[in-house]
Amino acid sequence: MPDRHATRKGKLAQVRQALGEGKVIPSERTVELLEAVIQSGDRIIHEGDNQKQGDFLAAQLARMNPKKVHDLKLCVSSVGLPEHLDLFENGLATELDFAYAAPQAARLARMVMAGSVKIGDVHTYVELYSRYFAELRPDVVCLVANEADKEGNLYTGPNTEETPTILEAAVFNAAVVIVQVNKIVDRVRRVDIPGEWVDFIVESPTPFHMEPLFTRDPALIHELRILMAMMAMKAIYAKYQPKVLNHGIGFNTAAIELLLPTYGEELGLKGKACTHWALNPHPTMIPAIEAGFVEAIACFGGEVGMEQYVSSRPNIFALGHDSSLRSNRCFSQLVGHYADMFIGASLQLDPQGNSSTFTTERLVGYGGAPNLGSENRSRRHRSEAFLRAGAEAHAGEAMPQGRKLVVQIVETFQAPNEPTFVERLEAWDAMMNAGFSTPPVMIFGDDISHIVTEEGVANLLLCKTPEEREQAVRGVAGFTAVGLKRDRRIVENLRDRKIIQRAEDLGIRKSDVSRDRLAARSVHDLVRWSGGLYQPPSRFRNW
Repeated sequence: MPDRHATRKGKLAQVRQALGEGKVIPSERTVELLEAVIQSGDRIIHEGDNQKQGDFLAAQLARMNPKKVHDLKLCVSSVGLPEHLDLFENGLATELDFAYAAPQAARLARMVMAGSVKIGDVHTYVELYSRYFAELRPDVVCLVANEADKEGNLYTGPNTEETPTILEAAVFNAAVVIVQVNKIVDRVRRVDIPGEWVDFIVESPTPFHMEPLFTRDPALIHELRILMAMMAMKAIYAKYQPKVLNHGIGFNTAAIELLLPTYGEELGLKGKACTHWALNPHPTMIPAIEAGFVEAIACFGGEVGMEQYVSSRPNIFALGHDSSLRSNRCFSQLVGHYADMFIGASLQLDPQGNSSTFTTERLVGYGGAPNLGSENRSRRHRSEAFLRAGAEAHAGEAMPQGRKLVVQIVETFQAPNEPTFVERLEAWDAMMNAGFSTPPVMIFGDDISHIVTEEGVANLLLCKTPEEREQAVRGVAGFTAVGLKRDRRIVENLRDRKIIQRAEDLGIRKSDVSRDRLAARSVHDLVRWSGGLYQPPSRFRNW
């Protein structure tokens, strides 16, 4: 086995000979730098998650000469840039390990089918991070930061996200570390990464790209979403009172967040549920924070426009001495993994409750959902929600156990003629097309505790047999082909036993469902709730 430390020293010496001493490299010589430190067959980690993207370094990587550098193994959390796949089309890279690829999912699927990309594995975020310390140890790492000084000290800002985790794997496994920064300064605002961990700095001609991924306009939350949110809150939040939870991205969970100060107050949730969160700074959380529902939020990353508001709430968010957010994607994933509850959506569910976002034409990946949405048998700390769910799931068993609440909240149709509930997941076809050994299931059905649709709530914890689980799923699948195959007699029996609950069973009348219940009905309302501190991106301003 080659001496990794000796290899690194040789690469650094080569750079010094070609580009001189010092860590700061002119941006126009970035390709020269990369070709000096990257050898054919190296494993490259490029920092790119579902918000922060090292776009300048990605573009420079794709410009390397394949006659000099080839057969690279690329590791990236989120395949979010065209340049990630350009590496393969340009003959530079051959193998890809990733966690999420929604922006490039269709192109990735085509390239895999054509044989130009070999997928090592599709991971969850923490799974990929953990492998960086074992069999996916990097040779070169390309990172992103807001600021650097000439000694290499970095300020990574609100969207620190995965930077510390990747750096830990890089520095202590003798990888070369290159950082794209927005600005080189005399003194960084806060030292998030020590300079001795950084080998080279390149000031990008433009700031790195940031996507306001978690911003949802309340004006787009219609009454069907409000109905589903109210049913979820009455049947799950009020019943189990989960204190620590994660909300997935989407309008259905945004509706819940905006109903907390109103309907949540009616249900008596304040101080009893929804107090601690694993969550980005969702703008739709502002009213719940201001209404006193929230005690703390552990952030995966930041959110565009929320910087001033977050800095003004030091008791809620993890702030440094400079009052700016310090996020951490890996640790926040673990908060969500060991939480009381996860609630999110999926693209498809089958009659057993298995869910997937993979289709025949799109290899989306997993992100963090399989960890956040897994029934975690390794959890050992107890809470009321954990014990209440466990008492239902394990009733009559000799060994008492707790249970995590894992909820799928979906409309029965994604769009006209696109049912969410299907007899057979397209994940099976994706398995065949991409050469996976198993279907790429996002969350397995036996991990799911509840399914919420506009038809009602199915409590799968109470089902005694696989047949009952299947009929509970079909019972809330509406007018999809899956729903139309329900056994009406069994479904009515499940309803009598409160395994299925319709809106009327929960005491929710049609007249109760109104946009007037939302604590904010527009982005402008969110700005007012924040006292003017929230500065939404321009595309969300309509006033």
